[in-house]
Amino acid sequence: MAWSNMLSYFSFPYLLGLFQGRLRPAEMGTHTIKSHGARVARDHVQDWLILLLLLVIEIILYEIHPFYRFVGEHMMTDLKYPLKENTVPLWSVPFYAVLFPFAVFLLVYTRRKDVYDLHHSTLGLLFSVLITAVITDAIKSAVGRPRPDFFWRCFPDEIELYDRWGNAKCHGKESDIREGHKSFPSGHTSWSFAGLGFLSIYLSGKIKAFDHKGHVAKLCVVFSPLLAASLVGISRVDDYMHHWQDVFAGGLLGLVVAAFCYSQLFPPPYNNEGWGPYEYFRALEESRSSTNSGESINALDVQPLNNVNAVNQQVKNHGNEFDALEELESGRM
Repeated sequence: MAWSNMLSYFSFPYLLGLFQGRLRPAEMGTHTIKSHGARVARDHVQDWLILLLLLVIEIILYEIHPFYRFVGEHMMTDLKYPLKENTVPLWSVPFYAVLFPFAVFLLVYTRRKDVYDLHHSTLGLLFSVLITAVITDAIKSAVGRPRPDFFWRCFPDEIELYDRWGNAKCHGKESDIREGHKSFPSGHTSWSFAGLGFLSIYLSGKIKAFDHKGHVAKLCVVFSPLLAASLVGISRVDDYMHHWQDVFAGGLLGLVVAAFCYSQLFPPPYNNEGWGPYEYFRALEESRSSTNSGESINALDVQPLNNVNAVNQQVKNHGNEFDALEELESGRM
């Protein structure tokens, strides 16, 4: 019986039900792209312009020349790890760190038809990734720490040359030497934790992972993106592209930025309303206020009409009394 209950958490109907949150049927589908999309876009034009600015800054920082830190002969002992290919290619990072979370956001939208959730989750994800990328590449270029495989980038023919101060005089491929001075922090890791970390927090709010009902199986959903990001970080150490300190710093940076960006748009996941963005609840409150004010206006419209009817009835009654008095005076009664 216990195993059947546990397996039921991973059934397709249950997983779909997790994304329903506390929405009542009357409130679902009330804020769609068609009905509220233009309004949301107008309200956040500045945010999207800032995103474009961050993208331009990131491109500049990626192309900028890093600081060539002093690398002496005695330091080469720790920089002679093999020069390997990337287990996780650079081109794949946007796919699993951006496009995959966005696909999850679209899935949630097909269930809830809430444009606020779709827009804010996408906006928060892009801010999380781009802010992390800008900070990461700015630090990379400023620090200029050599990678663990720097020796083979600097001296591919194993012929070591040093100047009079003992600094390495590299004669390898310029692009390899340049990338060899970009070890701290790990860009793969920071991007992964920025995108997948944001997704993890997002899912924890959607499935109410902290509702105090003891459904520990929900944590499997929450930790899955974090596990994937951690494996990416481990691959960077296994490929001798980064020192473990680079990976740790990159993961911490990406996760912290993701948490900050999420908190700007959504309540905390442990909150009772942590399943929806702040703006959704504001829009819902405005619609309810409009409905209530409309009902109050209708009630006020009915009251004068009732008063007019009462006055007319009184006039009619007084008219009958006046007719009776005239008949009494004329002797007809």
